[in-house]
Amino acid sequence: MARFELKLPKMGESVAEATITNWLKEVGDKIEADEAVLEIATDKVDSEVPSEVSGILIEQLFGKDDLVQVGQTIAIIETEGGELVPIVKEAVAAEVVAEVTKTVDAAKESVAAPVDFSDSEKFLSPLVKNIAKEEGVSVAELAAISGTGKEGRVTKNDILEYVKNRTSQPVASIAIGTAPVAAVQKPVAAPVAQKAAPVSVSGGDEIIEMDRMRKLIAGYMVASVQTSAHVQSFIEVDVTNIVKWREKNKNAFEKREGEKLTYTPIFMEAVAKALKDFPGMNISVDGDYIIKKKNINLGMAASLPNGNLIVPVIKNADQLNLVGMAKAVNDLGGRAKAGKLKPDDTQGGTYTVTNVGTFGSVFGTPIINQPQVGILALGAIRKMPAVIETPEGDFIGIRQKMFLSHSYDHRVVDGALGGSFVKRVAEYLEAFDVNRDF
Repeated sequence: MARFELKLPKMGESVAEATITNWLKEVGDKIEADEAVLEIATDKVDSEVPSEVSGILIEQLFGKDDLVQVGQTIAIIETEGGELVPIVKEAVAAEVVAEVTKTVDAAKESVAAPVDFSDSEKFLSPLVKNIAKEEGVSVAELAAISGTGKEGRVTKNDILEYVKNRTSQPVASIAIGTAPVAAVQKPVAAPVAQKAAPVSVSGGDEIIEMDRMRKLIAGYMVASVQTSAHVQSFIEVDVTNIVKWREKNKNAFEKREGEKLTYTPIFMEAVAKALKDFPGMNISVDGDYIIKKKNINLGMAASLPNGNLIVPVIKNADQLNLVGMAKAVNDLGGRAKAGKLKPDDTQGGTYTVTNVGTFGSVFGTPIINQPQVGILALGAIRKMPAVIETPEGDFIGIRQKMFLSHSYDHRVVDGALGGSFVKRVAEYLEAFDVNRDF
């Protein structure tokens, strides 16, 4: 008999950890090679972890809702034959035990009573929790710390800096409006930690808990509104030429390329071109710094099987022709609907496009996908009476029109840039060549 260590696999360059959401196999269950053992979730995508070998599951090293780092062993599978795979080498085990003992002893000396971080509304890594316990930092104090990590997470450096300021700066030396909240010795709960007004419930009401994805989406939306100064610009676009061209070519396109031709790749092509013209929209904000992105990676809002939305990313969108764009759009959209997106499919976006017209909306005011600074909403295409200018004079005709709604971060994008960008997108769409090949 031999033992095999099932590790959390690498799920993409930018994915370092995942949360266990469900064990599909219990201790004692037989497992076939490539059979799913457990379900995991990153901050955006759910997926399964299959076994590389056949055998019996003899140990689960983590429980449901535990956070696991990529490369960590999460289960032990006993297999037939082969050499024994040591779970932990003796030398390493001794070092781990010594380090754990040291941490526990330090915590006992510095913390009189254990602190329960389960009530914290922030995500806290095990390392941050340990430092907080060792330094006697309360849940209320952690709530007041402005995290610099991804999605506002409190990092190791954040909490160490807080502890340093708390112990070294007297209250009297803090200038109002210039010192961080963490410098105040008696912490005050941050506004984001305030509870919503209570909701009355009658006997006939049904109470449904949000699923994990909806909770994440809710957190992202609130955080984005609190982070960015949202402002919008709207522009009406005549897409009659695009509608005519698509109707004329969609069957031939599908026959030749094996892909359905929707409006989305045409719009994404125009957005990618406009981002090249206005690189000031292809940026991110990190504190007081602006990061100009080298690549143009377009996020596209797509539906999940449970009805929630997710934003997979088309990498290097400006380098794709219309055929390549159509293949990328259909691939990501199809895998999103089937629940087969990989964690790395949703990473690295620099600008996002959402199609509110799919649901019949004429226009909308979308919320920015952090840490980006802009998002474009595509409205429904409608037949409209319009004034048509010709050398012979003006006349009224029926045209296919739509609205583009551009939300952008007014901290770093002024109206001139935000308005000029969406106008350039409109110009590319209205100048679409009806004689072009695909």
